[in-house]
Amino acid sequence: MSYSRAEEAILKFQKGDKEALEVIYNVYRAPLYQFIFRYTNNEQLSIDLVQDTFEKLQRNFQQFDQEKGKFKTYLYQIAYNAMMTRLRRQNVFRTLLPILADRHPHHENSDEKMTVQSAIQSLPEDLRAIVLLTYYHDLTQKEISMILHIPVGTVKSKLHRALRKLREELEVNED
Repeated sequence: MSYSRAEEAILKFQKGDKEALEVIYNVYRAPLYQFIFRYTNNEQLSIDLVQDTFEKLQRNFQQFDQEKGKFKTYLYQIAYNAMMTRLRRQNVFRTLLPILADRHPHHENSDEKMTVQSAIQSLPEDLRAIVLLTYYHDLTQKEISMILHIPVGTVKSKLHRALRKLREELEVNED
């Protein structure tokens, strides 16, 4: 299923075609699940939050304005807000450890993968979210700023800080 097909479905959904939501769901379900799971490391919570995201999308779709940004950004913003609300309610921030999938599965260096995973897991949650959204979901800094409700400049500085911390952590682990 392609993003262009999803764009057609978005237009149909805006015009009241409720069946178009199924196409949107099929295109975005897996990427949203991956984002949430990498952040929470909780399969059931991730499934629930993807479902919650699409329920909120269906209820609040009239709030989406194509003039303000991309649909993908809007959807990730709903997912991120749902996740943070649920996590605050459950008060489990301290136990979150995202497991990051290797973007290049043909590289099988598990020690290196675990070292990178560990370094990313050690980041504070705000920096971790920006790293995940940037490098694993290919979102722009502007899109991330909209999802996290922070200025673009803050995204840039936090990304820089996250990369610096990762570099320091990985250099220490090399010794």
